[in-house]
Amino acid sequence: MPSNNCFEDANQQATPPRFIDPFAGIGGIRLPFDELGYQHVFSSEINAAACKTYQANFGDRPHGDITKIHAQDIPAHDLLLAGFPCQAFSIMGKKMGFADTRGTMFFEIERILKHHKPQAMLLENVKQLVTHDKGRTLAVILQSLNSIGYFVKWKVLNALNFGLPQKRERIVMVGFLDESIANAFSFDFNTVDYDLTKVLEKDTDVDSKLFASKRILEKRKERTLNKKIVYPSIWHENKAGNISVLEYACALRTGASYNYLLVNGYRRPSSRELLRLQGFPDTYKIAVSHADIRKQTGNSVPVSMMRAVAQRMHHVMQAKKMAEELTRG
Repeated sequence: MPSNNCFEDANQQATPPRFIDPFAGIGGIRLPFDELGYQHVFSSEINAAACKTYQANFGDRPHGDITKIHAQDIPAHDLLLAGFPCQAFSIMGKKMGFADTRGTMFFEIERILKHHKPQAMLLENVKQLVTHDKGRTLAVILQSLNSIGYFVKWKVLNALNFGLPQKRERIVMVGFLDESIANAFSFDFNTVDYDLTKVLEKDTDVDSKLFASKRILEKRKERTLNKKIVYPSIWHENKAGNISVLEYACALRTGASYNYLLVNGYRRPSSRELLRLQGFPDTYKIAVSHADIRKQTGNSVPVSMMRAVAQRMHHVMQAKKMAEELTRG
């Protein structure tokens, strides 16, 4: 079992804390822990295009289907990170939860935690998980984590409050085997203002294929005659055909209409803009098609949000380590 003393300043350690990211996606949940100097030892991802993006940016290709990987074949680790599949709980899905095979992916996390007992874990999902099945689904998850030995805290966070111009609300759960560390952890973060201008590229740098057709532009114009238009803005069309003109994007989605988000009402976001809306740095490589990037960013976690949580987790775990050293004298 990993040592309780593994969370001192990771960048100064010969053996930094080790972490895994099953359901790796394109690595949004991994990035902040790489920045902290933690050691990545395992990832899994079933989507081939996501694996291609992940490998292009991190140098290692994730293992495949986690359901086919035995827990004992996963390296020992101090921290488990998982933005587990959310379609079974999402607004856009059928909200079947554990009745859906994707919903049962939580139990893959459970078996890994039971076998390895890492000192800490970080889970992320859509906010609908909170109310799914009248709260019973979340209760099952929390009870399961508690039974393994984790003291868990959770909260719904919004990417808008972490410097990203995207309204993306997600439940974030953190758990620790040490109750004192869990008690020290807080989800009270300072709000960071967002700025859409820092996300948008110049129109001249955007592929002409992303500009809306004349027919779409005319429809948008008709539906916004009585609306206040601001620039820059993201125009969002919902299922009913109503259009909102906002200084931020509504949540990026994987299966949405190709035209549901339009920059300033006349073009679709570029691949780089989609990545920026999720907080990925401009050094992040684009190795797949625009269609794949749309799906990948629609599935991804907001990196800036995860960075704040990662830094807070690191802080409370390091504080515990320092307190133990002072006690030993």
